[in-house]
Amino acid sequence: MPGAPSEAARPLLLQGQDYLFRSPPKCLDFQEQVHRLGMVDEGDGNPQPCVLVLARAADMEMNELSIALAERGIRMARIDADRCVDLPLSVYTDQPLVELDRWLLRPLLVWRRHFELSAVPVEPGTLAGAYAVDQWASVANWLSSRSDWAHVNPSRFSTHLDRLTQLSDASAFGLRVPRTAVTTRPGRTRPGGGRCIVKTAGRHLLEPRPGVQHGLFPRPLETSRASDAPEPAPVIVQEYVPSDTELRVFVVGERCIAFQVDKLDPAQLWVDPDAVRVTPTSVPSSLSDRLLALARHWRVQVAAFDLLVTGSDHVFLEINVNCDWRWFEHRAGDNSVSAAVHDWVALRFKELLGAGRAR
Repeated sequence: MPGAPSEAARPLLLQGQDYLFRSPPKCLDFQEQVHRLGMVDEGDGNPQPCVLVLARAADMEMNELSIALAERGIRMARIDADRCVDLPLSVYTDQPLVELDRWLLRPLLVWRRHFELSAVPVEPGTLAGAYAVDQWASVANWLSSRSDWAHVNPSRFSTHLDRLTQLSDASAFGLRVPRTAVTTRPGRTRPGGGRCIVKTAGRHLLEPRPGVQHGLFPRPLETSRASDAPEPAPVIVQEYVPSDTELRVFVVGERCIAFQVDKLDPAQLWVDPDAVRVTPTSVPSSLSDRLLALARHWRVQVAAFDLLVTGSDHVFLEINVNCDWRWFEHRAGDNSVSAAVHDWVALRFKELLGAGRAR
């Protein structure tokens, strides 16, 4: 293609990436569908207590939660980033109430997951598109931090939980972390002096167009890379830590649920998922105590820790607040995380309802 940059001239983490995920904006939420079809009692007109989710249509974890909460008699409502244009929504500032479509709701618990502004279905680069994204950014941030109701993984804490803050905090809590540098010249920077891995300092998925996501996955830093080849933005360079296997540990409230993840390449989880082996495993109490302490410190209630296992030691890589657990459960044939999340959300909702307030 004329004018297209060569592979070597592209940013390092965009080279050789062939992961592409299309996220359709089709509603699969059970509760939303039955309410729209008029298959439920209209109620007495009083505000209905609910769990409010800010997500996107393809968030299958939240679609599954909708069914689980319906079975427990708990109303769940949602605002999806990829379906929010022309949404009938009114939020009252003097009362903790939300009018969504024709329903008057009183959120007790709010959970923001995958509500990415890049998913808002507007024309990129247009004034109208910029206007809509800016308005939704302000309102979504306010909904995600408003003190009238309780939150799962409150955004006022988790928004600033970048990978570099994670590493410094994990080290302070006694976890081993890889030697790390942040640089626009990865060829000149090798923490530890040996093999290194390059990672994104931001998100693993970019969405330049609504509904089309591209992966930014960890990759080895080639020893032949020229030292004077600059990156257009800083990346993370970490020492390569040889490991026996990996762990993904889901924290749900005060529980740790772990899976052993065996793969040959850091990006294999996304580019060749069928070759990844996932098995349920236990977590040593010394490790679970540290992870739970970190989760409390960061004020997150549902999250996933990624760690390397090197002999009897564990190396912290990162925490994923918008963690997706269904894929790991499917590979392992184990639904313990889903059950724990559904139980935790239902219990927290009932605690808030019983307290008669939303904090």
